[in-house]
Amino acid sequence: MKNTHFKKSALCLAVSTGLALPQVALAAEEESAKDQGIETIQVTASRRSSTIQETPINVTALDGDVMADQNITQLADVARWVPGLTVQDQGGRSAPPIIVRGLNTNSSGPGADGGTVATYVGEIPLAIDLKILDVERVEVLIGPQGTLYGAGTLGGAIRYMPKKPVLDETSGSVYGDIFNIAQSDDLGSEAGFVVNTPIIEDTLGVRVAFNHLDEPGFIDYNYVVRESGVSLPDPDWNNPDEVAANLKQVKDANFDKATTARVMLRWQPNEMFDATLSYHYQKQEIGSRSITHYGSLSDTNPLSAFMGKYESGYRYEEPFTREDSLISLELTADLGFAELTSATGFTDHQADGQRDQTDLLIRLDYSYEEFPAFSAFTRETEDDQTITQEIRLVSTSDSALSWIVGGFYNKFDGFNDSKEFTPGFDQFAVDNWAANQLRPDSLEYISVGDDVVEEMALFGELSYDITDALSVTVGTRFYNYSVESTSGIDLPLFYTLFGDYGPDEINIDLSTDEAEDDGNLFKFNVSYQVSEDVLTYFTISEGFRIGGANGVAACPDNIDDIDNQIVCALPDEVIYTADTTTNYEFGLKSTWFNNKLHFNSALFYVEWDDAQVAGATVNGQQPITSNAGAAESKGIEIATRALITDELIAYATYAYTQAELSEDAQYLFGVPSDPNDTSLDAFAGDRLPGSPENQFSLGLTYSTEIFEDKGLDVTYGLTYQDEYVSKVGLRNFGEVVPGYALSNLNAKFSDESWAVTLYIDNMFDKYAFSSVRRDFGDITVRNDPALQRNYGHYLVTPRKIGLRFEYFFDL
Repeated sequence: MKNTHFKKSALCLAVSTGLALPQVALAAEEESAKDQGIETIQVTASRRSSTIQETPINVTALDGDVMADQNITQLADVARWVPGLTVQDQGGRSAPPIIVRGLNTNSSGPGADGGTVATYVGEIPLAIDLKILDVERVEVLIGPQGTLYGAGTLGGAIRYMPKKPVLDETSGSVYGDIFNIAQSDDLGSEAGFVVNTPIIEDTLGVRVAFNHLDEPGFIDYNYVVRESGVSLPDPDWNNPDEVAANLKQVKDANFDKATTARVMLRWQPNEMFDATLSYHYQKQEIGSRSITHYGSLSDTNPLSAFMGKYESGYRYEEPFTREDSLISLELTADLGFAELTSATGFTDHQADGQRDQTDLLIRLDYSYEEFPAFSAFTRETEDDQTITQEIRLVSTSDSALSWIVGGFYNKFDGFNDSKEFTPGFDQFAVDNWAANQLRPDSLEYISVGDDVVEEMALFGELSYDITDALSVTVGTRFYNYSVESTSGIDLPLFYTLFGDYGPDEINIDLSTDEAEDDGNLFKFNVSYQVSEDVLTYFTISEGFRIGGANGVAACPDNIDDIDNQIVCALPDEVIYTADTTTNYEFGLKSTWFNNKLHFNSALFYVEWDDAQVAGATVNGQQPITSNAGAAESKGIEIATRALITDELIAYATYAYTQAELSEDAQYLFGVPSDPNDTSLDAFAGDRLPGSPENQFSLGLTYSTEIFEDKGLDVTYGLTYQDEYVSKVGLRNFGEVVPGYALSNLNAKFSDESWAVTLYIDNMFDKYAFSSVRRDFGDITVRNDPALQRNYGHYLVTPRKIGLRFEYFFDL
């Protein structure tokens, strides 16, 4: 029986890795898998429940069993099996940049996606990064989804669909996992449970899921200052005693400890009404970033000769803690002519982190580095709340005409602050620069921001079956949004040392910027059933992302006459506008050899206007968002799978993406002092950064029985992506990030009530860069390259070998 269960899981993956078409009804349960063909799974990507094969849009789905079999625990793992989706894994500290079909103009690094993909938990849009826990499936919609899913869907949407309480059974599982990561000194572990039980049979039930992960790090922070403002961050590297006196080693610094829990209460008093109340909680403690400085320091930096492949050169540990919660209420009611759905959500996000900020202050060239013991760190906090409400009606009649209509409201209220500290520098300034007095708290910079974003929308789709084979859908979304950003900064250290501030005085002059806009989006889809086994479709769809204010105070009129340090925004740096995408796509879904082989493909072309890009203010290097010109992406995505024998299943995906600017982008990399200087511009035809042109995945699953009734399931997965560029057109110190292939192997031995799995991720221990932080120019052309370490690479997790045990119960 376990063998059969596993085969179903693998077949679901085979089906889900691409697009498919309607199938005949599944054969009776007692028939063999060979007679049955490839199974299907249900999705709700079109806001209607249907099989993935019946949905004429580009959607991929991975079910919960598949993710367990392939050891998929995070979004970066999902992306390796979805053609057209790229996720740059940057460890648990940073939300991973998500890029669909190459739609990205930002330099590779933290936050490179900038919101081109919307993520949902159930029906609730979510801006926080939650661990995958007890999910029914993950649905990935490739291409703009602005009609039904709204803002942030320039590239697509990702939906995590939790398993809901089952009202007529008591069941669950308990599991544990112990593993080793190459380069880690300690073993990692994971443990959890799932319990489902009815409270009132067939009417009221509860489901509880819990998971605790303790994952050791593999990056060593071996050059951390022992005492801020006293220890030398750059001692004589050839003197071991001096190095040891000033610096300490922190092994496996980038650990990840996460506790995740969800409680769901479901009430279904009759067949006409269904309500689910959910609470999802996660607390995550991250040790530091997964960045290595091996091979990325300047040749003039003596530290480069001592840097190991899994070492970071940062001067401070970079701990990060975040706590997230989601409360949601989903209601559905059958009104006879339509299904009414109401989805209400409230999310709370709080974070507290520390970063090494030494390099930024050195780059600003204000002579901080003249203090031999100079080092700086930043403390940052976030406190965000979001309220979401969506109501929609979906027609349920069997007529040729069907429709969807709904309304959406979202309000985000977020507060953040950032404080930079330069310990010991005040004493140096008093002793050497005739500064007025000391600043005991060493607070060099402080910023606060409070952003309120409101979005409202009305949306709808109308579908008509012209014939039994030909169907047409048109859709639209009318949206309105407003942004109010209040912010302010102060430079307490400077004004205490050289101005009239008291020793602990802070003065923040708050200013408010506002932005708003409205508009509408369009969708057109036509599908044609060529035969029972061949379906084609053509789609035109639009997506958008809201604009806003950057939250940086405007510069004074005499900014050109100010020589001291100042953080402010020039007129074109204060706000940024919405950007939009238009997607043209032709898809083919086909089934062959009596449902033993699926071959599916999609050709696409995407236009991207007013692309939002990450940058920094000219004055003070404060992070901001601005608008570049236009870009385009075109390519093909293919998914195929085959039921070769009763025991062997194969599935593969391939994507080719050519993404480039379609018009020049002036000042994409900054504003030059000479207006005729084009070195900071990008030009039409320049390749977009962050995603490979070619992606490939191959999976093989072999299932058999041993010892008469025990299941043995062996799964092999190979994923590959080729090289990508870190900056548009390889300009402004961009680099080519090498491609890499990863192999995973699982072997599961199971019975009806238990399963033991031996797994190996990154089987050949591939050393590969998943992303880049900043660029080589930051440590070679700005101030003293012998002191700077801010350019580095995020690493793919080394080989991971683990043993997992799971016990199932059904009472």
